[in-house]
Amino acid sequence: MRQGLGAKLGIGWKLHGDGSTPRPGETVAPDERLSWGRTVGLGAQHVVAMFGATFVFPVLMGLDPNLAIMVSGVATILFLLIVQGKIPSYLGSSASFVGVVTVIRAGGGDSSTVTGAILVLGLVLSVVGVIIHFVGPQVVHRLLPPAVSGAVVMLIGFNLAPVVAESYWPQDQWIALITMILVLGCSVLLRGFWSRIAVLIGLVAGYALSWLFDLGFGPITAPNASGVVSTHFRLDLSGVADASWFGLPTLHAPSFDAAAIIVVLPVVIALIAENTGHVKAVEEMTGTKLDGSLGRAIFADGLASTLSSAVGGPPTTTYAENIGVMAATRVYSTAAYWVAAIVAILFGLCPKFGAVIAATPGGVLGGITVVLYGMIGLLGAKIWTENRVDLGDPVNLMPLAAGLVVGIGGVSLQITPQFSLSGIALGTVVTLLGYHVLRLLVPARR
Repeated sequence: MRQGLGAKLGIGWKLHGDGSTPRPGETVAPDERLSWGRTVGLGAQHVVAMFGATFVFPVLMGLDPNLAIMVSGVATILFLLIVQGKIPSYLGSSASFVGVVTVIRAGGGDSSTVTGAILVLGLVLSVVGVIIHFVGPQVVHRLLPPAVSGAVVMLIGFNLAPVVAESYWPQDQWIALITMILVLGCSVLLRGFWSRIAVLIGLVAGYALSWLFDLGFGPITAPNASGVVSTHFRLDLSGVADASWFGLPTLHAPSFDAAAIIVVLPVVIALIAENTGHVKAVEEMTGTKLDGSLGRAIFADGLASTLSSAVGGPPTTTYAENIGVMAATRVYSTAAYWVAAIVAILFGLCPKFGAVIAATPGGVLGGITVVLYGMIGLLGAKIWTENRVDLGDPVNLMPLAAGLVVGIGGVSLQITPQFSLSGIALGTVVTLLGYHVLRLLVPARR
């Protein structure tokens, strides 16, 4: 009975082999786990992968980052329970809202107005998930066939490239380069379990090297995270000393403004496509058909965003960064995500731990993310190749080409003086509409 309930909730993990490192070519399925020691190590790597973005995006939206870390853990547990452990994913702070939140604040909206608009969108996304669950995933598959979903996965990964090039890498190019080489080398040259935590090794080594460089070479003159050039140490631990060991995040209730809600609602299009892209990416990696879980995944994401915004937190989404970690480790065990979620909740309640991770030098993040983001983007190409998408057909080639350049290049389309589409959202719209409109015109042309 307990095993049946555990399996239904996605927490009845079977031990993979003897629990040690899988043999070359083997993968650890979502319902399997390695030994708990190794699982904790993999969970720590997932925390590292999600932490930077989950911490930074709330800051850009003017929301409490410690609360964001804590609710990301709660949201991940909720997601895993709703999808019954079939889709290994971490729910962190969504980047898709940064632009529209900026618009709301520019119009005089405060944090309550922002979270109120996000709450409404979360409810809308939840309803869409329920419809997909009962009507069937074929609705989404018709809307997002492999040609389109592959492009969306590419957008999710490659759209993050400017973050590396403009934010992380310039902060310390040499530490970034060394960290990148360490990650690449560890993933290929190390054996067994150690090769599977190459990202974590790269982060720890880069962190330590930054400290040693500060001791040996002194401060560096380079841009900081805000792009302001100054002379500073690579590793700044002043925030760690000032942070307390225990503290509750700042909570606030949402308020509702029609104008703010209208500004946010178009993002639901990008979220549906993003969630579908994530599910497709996990499906490709695990070799498991996840059509029946798509509605659950979208519903869970919407519900998580609703609950997060209800207490003043940011919107959530399934994280591409953690998909990159799975692609690197080939360990898809949801047990590792449970570990990561629990650690995130504890971090959210401990500002000092959050300050330690937040102090990770930008150059280290640059070296790690340049690998992870690229791997995510290439999963889109994998979807194309395995579904034999014909890029010689202009009906496929032209809209995908246009959408990718628009999305990756950060092209912006000003709809009204107060609202614009850009990045993943605009790239998705161009790809989606272009593909389907051309498909409709093909019979008429022929």
